[in-house]
Amino acid sequence: MSDIAAFFEAVQSGHPSKVEALLDANASLAKARNEKGQSAVLVAVYTGRKEIRDLMLARGIALELDEAAATGQLARVKQLVDKDPALANNFSPDGFPVFALAAVFGHGEVAEYLLAKGADVNAAATNGTGYNALTGAVASGHAQMAGWLLENGANANYRYGGGYSPLLTAAANGHLEIVKVLLRHGADLHVKTNDGKTARSFAEERGHAAVAEFLRSRGAA
Repeated sequence: MSDIAAFFEAVQSGHPSKVEALLDANASLAKARNEKGQSAVLVAVYTGRKEIRDLMLARGIALELDEAAATGQLARVKQLVDKDPALANNFSPDGFPVFALAAVFGHGEVAEYLLAKGADVNAAATNGTGYNALTGAVASGHAQMAGWLLENGANANYRYGGGYSPLLTAAANGHLEIVKVLLRHGADLHVKTNDGKTARSFAEERGHAAVAEFLRSRGAA
C-alpha cells in the first residue's frame, strides 16, 4: 500500500495517532488528494472525524478554498476570494459548490460572505449527485441555515436524484422545523419521489410521528 493510500485509510477509519505519525514521516501528505480529488481535511469533515480534522488544521497548512469552506475558516476564505471574487462560484475537485460545502456543515458566516461575493444559491454539484446548498443543509438538519437559504432565493422545490426534494428529505429524516420552514417558502406538500414516496409516507415509515402528524394536519396524503 502506498503512503497516500495508507494515509487516507487512517483518516477515513479514524486513527489520529496513525495520521499524525504518517504526517511526521511525510509532511507532503497534508496536501495529497485521493482518487476523488478530496484532501484529508475534506475526508475528515465528510466522515465526521473531528479529531483528525482539528489535527490537520493545527498543523497550519494553507487550506484550499474547498477545505476552508467546509471547515468554516472564514479568514482563509476571504483571503482567497477577495483576490478573485469569481471563486465564490468555484467547485471542489469532487464536484461540490464551495458555497454548498459551507452550508452543509453549518458555517453561516462563510455562506453569507460567499453569497455577498456572488455565489449562486442554487448551484448544484457536478458529480452526478445533484446536491446543492439547500439539500445539504436539510439533510444535515441545519434548520436556521435552510431558512436563511430559502430567504435568499433557494428553490424549495428543487428536485435531484430519484426525484427527491428538500421536503421529502426533511420528512424522511424527521426534521420537523425544516419541514415547516420549507412549506412556508412554497414547498409542494404533495411531491413524490420517482417511486411514489410522499413526505408523509416517509415520515410514517421511519417513525417520525410528529412530522407525519403535522403533514397530515396540512392535508398531505
